[in-house]
Amino acid sequence: MIDKAIKAINPNAEFIIVEDNLDNIEWLNGTTPISKADIEAKIVELQAEYDANQYQRDRAKEYPLIADQLDDIYHNGIDAWKATIKTTKDKYPK
Repeated sequence: MIDKAIKAINPNAEFIIVEDNLDNIEWLNGTTPISKADIEAKIVELQAEYDANQYQRDRAKEYPLIADQLDDIYHNGIDAWKATIKTTKDKYPK
């Protein structure tokens, strides 16, 4: 998560993280170092965003394959497909 936080702050940052430790970041090729506090704050922000979108990951696992959804629409119509999708949406609300 440290690397994602750094890249979220500075997409062009070049660095090496030793042992996944905030105290062991080597900044490369003139990259301006980012403070430990800024990285920690970004980690908290990214984790909150990830946690808030759990429903999306849960839904993705439950939805039928696209080919099956298209087949459902072809054979049963849009309303039947919507009912199938709504079941998953209701199970994992936003």
